[in-house]
Amino acid sequence: MALDRYVVAGQPVAHSQSPFIHAAFARQTGEALVYERLACPIDGFEGAVGAFAASGGRGCNVTMPFKFEAFSLAHVRTPRAALAGACNVLAFEPDGWHGDNTDGAGLVRDLERNAGATLAGARILLIGAGGGAAGVLGPLSAAGAAEIVVANRTPERAAALVARHLEQRSDGDGALRAAPLDACGSGFDVVVNASASSVAGAAIPVGAVTLRRGSVAVDLMYGPPALPFLAWAEANGATGRDGLGMLVEQAAEAFFFWRGVAPETAPVLAALRRRLDGR
Repeated sequence: MALDRYVVAGQPVAHSQSPFIHAAFARQTGEALVYERLACPIDGFEGAVGAFAASGGRGCNVTMPFKFEAFSLAHVRTPRAALAGACNVLAFEPDGWHGDNTDGAGLVRDLERNAGATLAGARILLIGAGGGAAGVLGPLSAAGAAEIVVANRTPERAAALVARHLEQRSDGDGALRAAPLDACGSGFDVVVNASASSVAGAAIPVGAVTLRRGSVAVDLMYGPPALPFLAWAEANGATGRDGLGMLVEQAAEAFFFWRGVAPETAPVLAALRRRLDGR
């Protein structure tokens, strides 16, 4: 029996742990599939993914820097993808490419279920305005945050992201505003780094004043790139968390989008941490 084929598409993609995660999900659920990496040229995402789809591929995860382009190529979009204006999941269906965004659901589930964080009533700082930030803003708001501040190096991009969400949110939702990185506020309950600073090896994009003792500070990156942010958080009295839990949780959402089966995430996250720790 031929196995259904999936990939994670991005640039860079060699470091991705998605093949390990989805192989574990497939074993756990008995789904017959194979999952690999697809490195796309910076100016050749559509061609690379299109060739994979034409060869019989069933779907792909999309990572940086192609989430906005994936959205533009999707013929059918889920409501959460439409809100984000970005897709991190594509399914190749007979009527065209279907796009979803599972990033925010994955982050919320990891923070609430795995990290024990309380998002309802929380003040949240979201750093960045790219594809990652676009995917998590709506679900963070829907989780009941009292206030979310979106801060970005280019304030205009943060303002545009906020404006798009304000157009589609309910009146009862918490406050949502954009701010520059150097004037975004202080004492947040949750700080989410969705910028490219960690993967680029850049300095921490905000000051320690954004944290309070007991804050949760999560970087959407994982592995060595996330370590400076986590060390900064811990040095300033916060609890640091990398993006590995979010990675597993959003992958489970993608797996369900493709297969209609919801895998158990806890054992896969534990196995992945052991794998990366070399144990």
